[in-house]
Amino acid sequence: MQQLAIAPILLPLLAGAIMIPMDDQRGRLRAALGVASALGLLAVALALAFLADAGDAAPVFVYRLGNWPALFGIVLVVDRLAAMLLVLTALLGLAALLFSLVRWQRMGAHFHALFQFQLMGLNGAFLTGDLFNLFVFFEVLLAASYGLALHGSGVARVKAGLHYIAINLAASLLFLIGVSMIYGVAGTLNMADLAARIPAMPAEDRPLLEAGAAILAMAFLAKAAMWPMGFWLAPTYSAASPPAAAIFSMMSKVGFYAVLRLSLLLFGADAGASAGFGGTWLFLGGLATIAFGAISVLATQDLSRLAGASVLISSGTLLAALGAGQEAVTGGALFYLASSALAIGAFFLLVELLERGREVGADVLAVTQEAFGDRPEADEEEVEVGTPIPATMAVLGACFLCCALLLAGLPPLSGFIAKFAMLDGILNPAGLGRSPSAVPPGGWALLAALILSGLATVLAMTRAGIRSLWAATDRSVPRVGVVEIAPVLLLLGLCIGMTAGAGPVLRYMQSTASALHAAPSYVGSVVDVSGQTEARP
Repeated sequence: MQQLAIAPILLPLLAGAIMIPMDDQRGRLRAALGVASALGLLAVALALAFLADAGDAAPVFVYRLGNWPALFGIVLVVDRLAAMLLVLTALLGLAALLFSLVRWQRMGAHFHALFQFQLMGLNGAFLTGDLFNLFVFFEVLLAASYGLALHGSGVARVKAGLHYIAINLAASLLFLIGVSMIYGVAGTLNMADLAARIPAMPAEDRPLLEAGAAILAMAFLAKAAMWPMGFWLAPTYSAASPPAAAIFSMMSKVGFYAVLRLSLLLFGADAGASAGFGGTWLFLGGLATIAFGAISVLATQDLSRLAGASVLISSGTLLAALGAGQEAVTGGALFYLASSALAIGAFFLLVELLERGREVGADVLAVTQEAFGDRPEADEEEVEVGTPIPATMAVLGACFLCCALLLAGLPPLSGFIAKFAMLDGILNPAGLGRSPSAVPPGGWALLAALILSGLATVLAMTRAGIRSLWAATDRSVPRVGVVEIAPVLLLLGLCIGMTAGAGPVLRYMQSTASALHAAPSYVGSVVDVSGQTEARP
């Protein structure tokens, strides 16, 4: 079953390569191949998640490309965290792909091929076991995202896309500089081998190692949109087509994944003098990002920008929870990651349906929108598509309500359970009991940030809901097809399923957090499987 580890990379790679030479007359064949690839990815990801969660001492699967030992060759590593992120990527990819079938796939060239390469880059970043190939897969997913961000052209899309490309090229340069510095000091880029070498590293080499890690973190945090490096996210995501924006909501989690993996693996409790390196800055940066995102959701008057600002709040929450350095908080943050990724992906798709049939400036905020350019002009020609669903506005309103509850973290849905799990970890630190005086000051700051950001989201979503669904009396009922609303219902249904099955899901997340905070188990699995521990120079 270890051979399955390569499948999430090979499937989209082969599908994308087959699609490239196909002409426009074979659009249905490309669409069918894309859906088949996405379904195959979902099946493989679910199988890997099941295998990675087999018992308390869950195995870490290591796939050695070319059968080279881990210290010399390329390895792919599957643990609970990687498997969970593969499942989320497959679900969001399938939903976005189905949504695009009605008309978005025809708005530009090579949409399906770019989408498959995007999935390949995401899956590779989650699976790779060394820093150099993390850079390779970063570049693959970024190259595909450049095409998807510009897909469909239009002034607003091109302008935001060019800014996005410039920011990510700068981040890639920082990535290379940081990796080069780490390799120059440690002599290896394998993550497990690095974790084994760092505790015994000489004191004179440690500052250079930490400087390289800090530069590397800047590249990851730019991708995770931590303040003040997240100014590009809302304009880019709001200008992109809805299917691209939905999968981009998962792409923003790649930066957090890299920080999570490397901070706990390389600078965890067993890292010697470097233990906890950068944790305080992550915590403070996360709080600042939450504040920036909360201000953004209150300031925006456009639904797509509201969705982009929600990504900022999500990223800030995850970074601050990681910076807290508590296992219980990390487990709650992983639950929040899954819930927010699905909810934001559904919201990006829902926004296009809500805005369909509604003219620019048709409400009381029209003057402000036109004056400040908050709502970009639509670049695509509106056409009637699909078989309309009955009670369209009721279905759209119910979906919007679910998105609002999930993003704000209100009961009874999974967003509330995720925030409650994090708050429980903050107020009940390991070994300190439940005395309020035992909670560190940073814990109270994170608690306040979670509550206030949720309040800001409630206010913003309530205002947007009234404007879009209640006060707009002169709008026509949009024509929404079953194929378009089904992906939104799928993602929201999964969030409801996470709510109903919160016990098993939280158990999985807490087990994942425990494994992440126990770096030696990961190191032993990756290095020992190669049988080459004695070959380390």
